[in-house]
Amino acid sequence: MEANTRSSGRLPAAFLTPGSSSFMDFLSEHSPEMLPGNRELPAVQGAVELPHGTTIVGATFSGGVVLAGDRRATMGNVIAQRDVQKVYPADEYSAVGIAGTAGLAVEMVKLFQLELEHFEKVEGATLSLEGKANRLSTMIRSNLGMAMQGLAVVPLFAGWDVGREKGRIFSYDITGGRSEEYGFAAIGSGSVFARGALKKLYRDNLTESQAITLVTQALFDAADDDSATGGPDLARRIYPVLTVITDEGFRRLTEGEASEAVRAIHEQRLQEPDGPRAELL
Repeated sequence: MEANTRSSGRLPAAFLTPGSSSFMDFLSEHSPEMLPGNRELPAVQGAVELPHGTTIVGATFSGGVVLAGDRRATMGNVIAQRDVQKVYPADEYSAVGIAGTAGLAVEMVKLFQLELEHFEKVEGATLSLEGKANRLSTMIRSNLGMAMQGLAVVPLFAGWDVGREKGRIFSYDITGGRSEEYGFAAIGSGSVFARGALKKLYRDNLTESQAITLVTQALFDAADDDSATGGPDLARRIYPVLTVITDEGFRRLTEGEASEAVRAIHEQRLQEPDGPRAELL
């Protein structure tokens, strides 16, 4: 029967009537070998260097949330790529920034996008922001086996909560543990330095423009002290990926808008290389 179905070019009935609103569950049942966490790694001797990406920062403002990332991917002490994209839309009202093993991270993002799209098509409604954050947590947990072998993916998830009418940020650990971050967050090797900048410069009730400036300043500081984080490359016109999520949906700043934000900070830092100073009291 299965052979006849395949020869006729028709999909099996199970493919046309999925019993679950989760694409991950559907894939686990019918093609589990396609999930990254189920793949067997070849036996290797010695260290294997793969492209890794950092740093991702996020900050909320009065009308939404900003999520941004640098563009550098590294393999040990070598720059593997200068213009990698680390922030992607998850759906219309959310986005995910990736740090860790670049290839697995991009694949996980694509699966997450399919997961949300699949749910919406099956259920006829959009998953809540809490639900999206939980689904991503499950996906990270399914990759724990690879993470324990050094192929970890740690995302930062942000979006507009339609019910609460505000922007929210969620961070994760390699086991899928989820934490909501209030105000700002940073992940990746440069997160220690980025978080320091965010902590000193963040204010309540920021405007969208101020939030964009804030995360860009944080990426400048991360690149200043972390070799794996790439600063804006003015010569090659490579700027951070800057995205905004509001009640109007996800929007990535154009190259012109990103250039304007970066160059304004660059001009200021020609006079103050360490960036703006926070008040002592």
